[in-house]
Amino acid sequence: MVRLMRKTFVKTLLELASKDKNTMVVTADLGYSVFEPFMEQYPNNYLNVGVAEANMIGVCAGLALAGKKPIAYSITPFIALRDLEQVRIDVCYHNLPIILVASGAGLCYGSLGPTHHGTEDIAAMRMMPNMTVTAPADPYELGELFTQGYRLNAPFYMRIGRSTEPSVHGEDSKPQIKLGKGVTVRDYGGAFALIACGNMVYTGLKALEALHEKGLGGKLISMHTIKPLDASLVQSLGEKMPVFTLEEHSIMGGLGSAVAECLADANIKPAAFRRFALADSFQKKVGTHEYLRKLNGLDVPTISDQIQKLVKGI
Repeated sequence: MVRLMRKTFVKTLLELASKDKNTMVVTADLGYSVFEPFMEQYPNNYLNVGVAEANMIGVCAGLALAGKKPIAYSITPFIALRDLEQVRIDVCYHNLPIILVASGAGLCYGSLGPTHHGTEDIAAMRMMPNMTVTAPADPYELGELFTQGYRLNAPFYMRIGRSTEPSVHGEDSKPQIKLGKGVTVRDYGGAFALIACGNMVYTGLKALEALHEKGLGGKLISMHTIKPLDASLVQSLGEKMPVFTLEEHSIMGGLGSAVAECLADANIKPAAFRRFALADSFQKKVGTHEYLRKLNGLDVPTISDQIQKLVKGI
């Protein structure tokens, strides 16, 4: 089933606002066709500061210090990088209850080029003290994580896709989603573990199914919280089987780096380990989201073929 992640975000936002009059939404001239339901019901709780992301974060900090619960919304590189100093000092230094929602994660805005590609945000947000970093895989995870992040009363970052993300959790078999705890999406055996986050979990699921059909059974983990990372789960998997990570983010500083650090700190050496991610470079070509994924080896055939070779080569 395909649902709009952003519609689920707004639905959850409306539910929270109905219970807490201090909920505020602050945008930087974005969110059209997204926030209209919220604007209609809570016009005094919505602010558009214009194309001024640094000011947006400053306004959110002031609102938080005045007892409000601000949610800042923008495109990934603008909310995670353009205003990084304000996020660091205004939000994280004061440990304020501000939620940053980054839309269009990874290469979602493929045709708009590197200015709109969100490929370094996890690394930047992981470095910020007091910041929780999440990347929900589908609408269900988004709703659960956003609600928990709202109640956290601390800096909280959530990266989501641009439009549609297929559900990875069945309607009748939804697992408990808890901040800081990875969740098993599918388990076909212990030949390997594929740890994915955000908009690559569905791709990971398709790669897992393709390998299962070839007789190679592994398991897929949705690591929806990158910070704090579920260290006990990562280390447990690393002690038992090959581990691979999958993300639509630079190979520098993202999910794969967090998992590698976790394994290294515990002196755990999996039988095989590889990070499937974007190279440490800007995209030299412009095209659709799927075109850029394939170009960067983040498509199902490439991922499944590489995993098969790595596991059989052990």
